[in-house]
Amino acid sequence: MSQEGAYQEFSKRFTPSRILRNASMREHTSFQAGGRADLLIIPGSVEELSSTLKILAFHDVDTLIMGNGTNLLILDGGYRGAIVKIGRDLGHFETKENILVAGAGALLKDAAAEALSRGLGGFEFASGIPGSVGGAVFMNAGAYDGEMKGIVGFVQVMSSDGERITEMSNTDMDYGYRKSALMGNGGIVVSAAFSLVTKDREAIRSRMEELSAKRREKQPLDMPSAGSFFKRPPGNYAGKLIEDAGLKGASIGGAAISTKHAGFLVNENNATAKDIIGLMRFVQEQVFLNSGVHLEPEIRIIGEES
Repeated sequence: MSQEGAYQEFSKRFTPSRILRNASMREHTSFQAGGRADLLIIPGSVEELSSTLKILAFHDVDTLIMGNGTNLLILDGGYRGAIVKIGRDLGHFETKENILVAGAGALLKDAAAEALSRGLGGFEFASGIPGSVGGAVFMNAGAYDGEMKGIVGFVQVMSSDGERITEMSNTDMDYGYRKSALMGNGGIVVSAAFSLVTKDREAIRSRMEELSAKRREKQPLDMPSAGSFFKRPPGNYAGKLIEDAGLKGASIGGAAISTKHAGFLVNENNATAKDIIGLMRFVQEQVFLNSGVHLEPEIRIIGEES
């Protein structure tokens, strides 16, 4: 079994634009940094996702599933295997009464806009999170006192070998802070049904605009980043701890701590993944020395160091 065998099978089934060799992952992640993947496959449908996973499992190729790449850093040495990107081709919407069903590849901002158009409230907190539905459901993404746990009704999940799709309830997802059962069972989000509430459209729009203004004011949206880099420690905030340690604006190579929000590590000047990891470790060390708190990264760090 081999990666080459898998590639040959993909070549027979998919258009060339959906199978990339030696793919630069800086072009597919919001950090705009990092190495290359041996293979990048972009399925165009749920059926193609299933066949992709079956082929990769048959050929025993190491596989990583990604969404919009907003919470992911591929190390400079790259990823020795196949990355499967679930993009907007898998991003349909359906509504029935107060239920919004969204495909895993739908962007959260588009899902929020769909909810608004239907007069369904509850999704506003996610309107500015720059990720996809699948990734958000996988990691229980949240912002401004809301999180996926509060609105997910059930999730359609594909097995890692592409053989079957099952349904998981909110309880089955076993949600915690930035985690879910999917992190342990290898399941892949195909779609999610969100339980929302009927609400005045102007009230929904007003709340979304309010949160958008807060983000523009407080977050470095004009810089490549992966959003809040560290998990929130119990009873505190990562950004405050970093600022209290005097680290706002500190940099290593092309990576820097945002002067606008210390919880954001940004790609200031063509940063490498090594720069970002070096800055992460420096922050962890200094914050621990200053406060005794160990900060854990919220983003996924994958691949080999150069």
